[in-house]
Amino acid sequence: MAPQEVPPSTANPCAGVGLAITRAFELLGKRWSGLVVSVLDTHGPSYFSELRRAIPGISERMLSDRLTELADARLVVREVDEGPPLRVSYHLTEAGAALRPALGELATWAEIHLPPGRGPGSC
Repeated sequence: MAPQEVPPSTANPCAGVGLAITRAFELLGKRWSGLVVSVLDTHGPSYFSELRRAIPGISERMLSDRLTELADARLVVREVDEGPPLRVSYHLTEAGAALRPALGELATWAEIHLPPGRGPGSC
């Protein structure tokens, strides 16, 4: 009996979308990740407390998790400032800053196509 063939759509779930865009959304599509990158892009190097204030509704734990993931992906650098007091700042890497045009396009698209006042921390 011949092995059963698996339809292409189930053999590789990324086949219909593209591996690169799938990887991008796996990272940046997580809740808060895009906002963290956007705040660092807009405000420049920031301390943890500044990021927390700039992103209404994000918990300390979630911000810490997202910063760790973005650092692991080499989009954000974590720097410990010598104390006292000991403080940790974050800034975008060259790869993180390279997201600026894409973030700008997403913002323009949202202004045109999404109703106002939707989303976490809406103002």
